[in-house]
Amino acid sequence: MKPFKSQHSWIVLLTAIVLLSGCGTTQYTKVSETKPVEPGSLVLSEGDVVKVAFPSASNLDTTAQIRRDGKITLPVIGEVQASGLTASELEKTLKTKYQGQLVSNEINVLITSSLFCVYVTGVIAHPGKVCSDRPMTALDALMEAGGPDYSRANLKAVLVDRKINGHMVHYKLDLQRVLRGQSNETFNLRPGDILYIPERFSWF
Repeated sequence: MKPFKSQHSWIVLLTAIVLLSGCGTTQYTKVSETKPVEPGSLVLSEGDVVKVAFPSASNLDTTAQIRRDGKITLPVIGEVQASGLTASELEKTLKTKYQGQLVSNEINVLITSSLFCVYVTGVIAHPGKVCSDRPMTALDALMEAGGPDYSRANLKAVLVDRKINGHMVHYKLDLQRVLRGQSNETFNLRPGDILYIPERFSWF
């Protein structure tokens, strides 16, 4: 009976390995494919502050904070939807709405203050939403959330989920090498990214 038990143990072990490897069907995008967030690509959201300048009518210049309903109020045209648009897209919208009402149709939108928010979860001191007034790297967000539980966190397999054009794209990072000074590679986050710090696997 002992050989049977031994064989049975190996079967259980191999089954567990197969099941775990099955979780690896998710495809991960190479970290090197990520690029820093360009200011022009930032999508406006609640709380952001924008300055709308009218070169041909400076008396209309307005600095406004995007309200909870995603709108700002501007002279002459009133409320305008700003949340969900980039600065350049808002410029195009305003040029259409102000068409025929200005000597020059030139309008400039500048983001003067923006909240850069991501979500950090897993084996971390303070999981939840992390916001900054500047773009963040994965390591920045990790530290802003209080840092990992070094006794349990698997920093070799940190995951980032990002929605691009309605589809989730997944990235796997090795932040342990970065923290140990063995790598200077940075991963630039985008607003809305989800950073997950997994726990180290143990058979016992």
